[in-house]
Amino acid sequence: MDATGFSLITLVLFLPMVGFTILLFMREEQASQIRWTALGVSIVTFVASLLLWAGFDPNNPGLQMVQRWDWLPTYGISYYVGIDGLSLLLVILTTFIMPLAILSSFRAHVLHERGREKLYYMFMMLLEWAMIGVFVVQDLMIFYIFWEITLVPMYFLIGIWGSEKRVYAAVKFFLYTMAGSILMLLAILYVGLQANTFALPEIIANVQNGTLVFPGDGLFSTQSFLFLGFLIAFAIKVPIWPLHSWLPDAHVQAPTAGSVILAGVLLKMGTYGIVRFCLPMFPDASVQWAPIIATLAVIGIIYGAWVSYAQQDVKKLVAYSSVSHLGFVVLGIFALNAQGLSGATLQMVNHGLSTGGLFLLVGMLYERRHTKDINAYGGIWKVMPLLGGISLFVTLSSMGLPGLNGFIGEFTILMGTFGSDVLGFFFALFATLGVILAAVYMLYMFQKVFMGEVTKPENENLEPLHWQEIAVMIPLIIAILWIGLQPAPFFQTMDASVNALVTHVREHFPTVAQLP
Repeated sequence: MDATGFSLITLVLFLPMVGFTILLFMREEQASQIRWTALGVSIVTFVASLLLWAGFDPNNPGLQMVQRWDWLPTYGISYYVGIDGLSLLLVILTTFIMPLAILSSFRAHVLHERGREKLYYMFMMLLEWAMIGVFVVQDLMIFYIFWEITLVPMYFLIGIWGSEKRVYAAVKFFLYTMAGSILMLLAILYVGLQANTFALPEIIANVQNGTLVFPGDGLFSTQSFLFLGFLIAFAIKVPIWPLHSWLPDAHVQAPTAGSVILAGVLLKMGTYGIVRFCLPMFPDASVQWAPIIATLAVIGIIYGAWVSYAQQDVKKLVAYSSVSHLGFVVLGIFALNAQGLSGATLQMVNHGLSTGGLFLLVGMLYERRHTKDINAYGGIWKVMPLLGGISLFVTLSSMGLPGLNGFIGEFTILMGTFGSDVLGFFFALFATLGVILAAVYMLYMFQKVFMGEVTKPENENLEPLHWQEIAVMIPLIIAILWIGLQPAPFFQTMDASVNALVTHVREHFPTVAQLP
């Protein structure tokens, strides 16, 4: 486990900061060079992350490519990075989404109107660095630092380049997440002091061998309070109903690239945190709270779908759909079996691709019409047939059509929920209702925007898709098809790590001895 030499993970982690530094010394007037430099660095980071995947051993459930340096040895805090099958796919997702978000910004009118492009792309680089850090860091305190750093660039991306109520949305986003983070910090400090280290693998090993015990008898035990300290922070980020009210405002007010990153990656930090920290450190509490949290997840699935259908703001409709889709992810996690957890992990990636794609498409329409009102559109397919075709494809992906990525994740989650000893039939039944409702609101949106006759004169001569916009969508289409038609490589990447986590929960604690 211990390594002090160079790790490829460190290269992937700090490449965005290289881009940040280069941009720092460029002049504001060099707008074109600034844009292409940010894009180039993000592409290089993506290629480097593919090398992580190429060098990853899917049969090894433990951390790989580990690097560890003491930072504050007196307090047991170290720079400690590594990946396993649960984190690798999210690192790839992050480095995949970022170049698309940056390229989609090239034609954003808000950047041309408000300027400060250098600062904008510097924030994008900083955000990528922090998000990758969240997924690879194995020290609780350093994780907390990266977790908090992600707030800063997103706050400014929304607050400076967002829509009319951008400051309100940015402050709301910051305060909600910060409030949850304080509880997590208290839990981190308690765990670290009890364990005499903040290194997550050591803490989990000590929990597993019984040398570190957090009393876990009952919903209001010490372990439950620690579990909730982490969970509330993660639940706000996901967000789990009823902690979701910051999300629609943030999505609607954020610039297109901000919405893409928020949906594609930032929300996954919450679900990843549950898997990485809550389950292995607090298995008793995870089992005891699983039915309660799964109930909230199912409510979120149905509520998010129902409220999506009622929206007249197309961006808010897509935003509420995230509450519904991520309810599936949380449900799969708390099925506490290999099928549910594998499906949840893959669905994190699927949601990033499908919903990120929807926000990109909404952004392309907004650049042409400068309105998010569904009723302002209609018949767009006749005017922009290529955009209509791509939008139909991504819409079907988000609905979970067989053959596309969304179906694989949702099907696996439902199978895991049906077979779960802590959840079971009724949770899966009500979650299936969410699949039906998703088809209702997604097809409603598509019909209102793209089908029918062109009734608004403003829609008659819309500019066709630019090559840069097509270039943004092609990788998403390929990824959606790849996962939908050939999901095996993705499951194989995570299988060993998922099985090890489920085994840890099942074997060490008698309360879950019968989990499949």
